[in-house]
Amino acid sequence: MTILSAAGVSGGYGRGFAVDGVSLEVSPRRCLAVLGPNGSGKSTLLRLVTGLLPALAGDVLLAGRPLASIPRRAVARRVGYLPQRVDFAFPLSVRELVEQGRSPHLDPWRPLGERDRAAVRRALAEMELTGREETPVQQLSGGERQRLLLARALAGEPELLLLDEPAAGLDVRHQLDLLSLLHRLRDGGVGLAVVLHDWNMAARLADDVLVLVQGRAHASGTPDDVLTPDLFREVFKVDVERVRDSHGAWAFVARS
Repeated sequence: MTILSAAGVSGGYGRGFAVDGVSLEVSPRRCLAVLGPNGSGKSTLLRLVTGLLPALAGDVLLAGRPLASIPRRAVARRVGYLPQRVDFAFPLSVRELVEQGRSPHLDPWRPLGERDRAAVRRALAEMELTGREETPVQQLSGGERQRLLLARALAGEPELLLLDEPAAGLDVRHQLDLLSLLHRLRDGGVGLAVVLHDWNMAARLADDVLVLVQGRAHASGTPDDVLTPDLFREVFKVDVERVRDSHGAWAFVARS
């Protein structure tokens, strides 16, 4: 079953299309990695398929239904979204921010119940933020804020996670922890669409790869088929050597 599909989607922020005629599918237990040079439309594509930015052409379906026909709260109950940047304008604590992830599941004026609090605790533990619940968000480092935003998305217990550069600002250990977490979520039935700049993370995580160039789909398929030295030379203007890592996935080493 496909949980999210887009066919010929186009849109942007002005007269031109930042994304032009792109199609994709995300299914439970599968991860789609979206790659491309800076400015290729990756973040815009995620905003289009979440409905945060209206598509000017094409169709987006969530579990077979037109996305535009589904109330936003109903979408938010099923889809978790991690944007690339968030401004922390209000003086919230870590706990208060993660609790926001439960808001689509709550009726108006209903406080959090035990299931909600348990989901918040699990999300904090996954992101190693237990014990930091009362810390003001403004006191966190960039990497801690990134983990906090992912905790907020996890607290909603989504069926589909759309993540825009989730490893940004994370040190090497937390990048590896993130990779393990995303593997567990995928194996547990969650569908993933992840914008990445780390080619090796994409090769180790993704079941499917979509490469954007200037807003258009340049290549799509499995990592084995798509992530080739020829593609890196053509799209990223870099020569790489492709080798198998200890997990059997491709790894890429730039040639000097």
